[in-house]
Amino acid sequence: MTLTRAQIAQHGGPEVIDWVEDGIPAPGPGEVLIEHSAIGLNFIDTYHRTGLYPVELPSGLGLEAAGTIAALGEDVHDYAVGDRVAYMGPGLGAYATHRVMPASAMFRLPDAITNEIAAAAILKAATVEGLVDRCADVQPGDTVLVHAAAGGVGLIMVQWLKAIGAQVIGTVSTEAKEQHAREAGCDHVIRYTETEIAPQVREITGGAGVPVVFDGVGKDTFLASLDSLAPRGLLVSYGNASGPVENVNLGILAQKGSLFVTRPTLFHYYATPEERGAGMARVWDMIGSGKVRIEIGQTYALTDAAQAHRDLAARKTTGSTILIP
Repeated sequence: MTLTRAQIAQHGGPEVIDWVEDGIPAPGPGEVLIEHSAIGLNFIDTYHRTGLYPVELPSGLGLEAAGTIAALGEDVHDYAVGDRVAYMGPGLGAYATHRVMPASAMFRLPDAITNEIAAAAILKAATVEGLVDRCADVQPGDTVLVHAAAGGVGLIMVQWLKAIGAQVIGTVSTEAKEQHAREAGCDHVIRYTETEIAPQVREITGGAGVPVVFDGVGKDTFLASLDSLAPRGLLVSYGNASGPVENVNLGILAQKGSLFVTRPTLFHYYATPEERGAGMARVWDMIGSGKVRIEIGQTYALTDAAQAHRDLAARKTTGSTILIP
């Protein structure tokens, strides 16, 4: 039996993804060997591939996966061979058939959560939990704006927000994606390819604007996000799908209403064992209870990861995408 894993030796387009075959490694002290059954695809994977988020080369790709523990290293006492687990980092390398990981990085899967759902959701749902519940502290009755509402994070975020009693305005690019966003619970949907975002938000809110904007798009939506906020509103900028926001004059925040902007990173919200345990318990509860339904919109073979990257960048995907070894 061999291990197949993705590797990039240079930054660039999807074509830089190569496949390497190795022997299956043995876990060391405090480690487990996981046989993957599903791997999650995330936009951050493309940032690592292109070098937008520089990584030391050569490098693996992928942060999240789910599978079964195939072997235990010494001093691992909380898990057994055969346990179903998932993880969301640390380090890159989830695009693989097998992987050795620290046991401390594992999350045990409840019976109600399949491996496929876990791989599709763990990183995205944990992102939503951290951003909505702890970063923005959205309250029942708040009206918020969610960009890319039909994407992997977007669909989870819309459902999460509705479950806690918020009103949601979503932005999408197509009629088909509008339907997905509405099915997830969006109260209002703006097709940004046909109309300007901020004036529509103002019309929907009676001129007030929204207290929170969740923006995973970046450069193309930054000003529209600021223009959609109420005075002292918060822009949560958590992604760069259109490129990074650069050359920001902080004075614009004063001009547009004493606004706040944060650029959070998931792992700063899952930094301690206590945060990790509480955050993931909340994630599994929201999914297991049915309050948040995970849509796996696309499935690719593991070695078709390059095509998956192309489709993701071209905005041809909806919901979550998984790779199957």
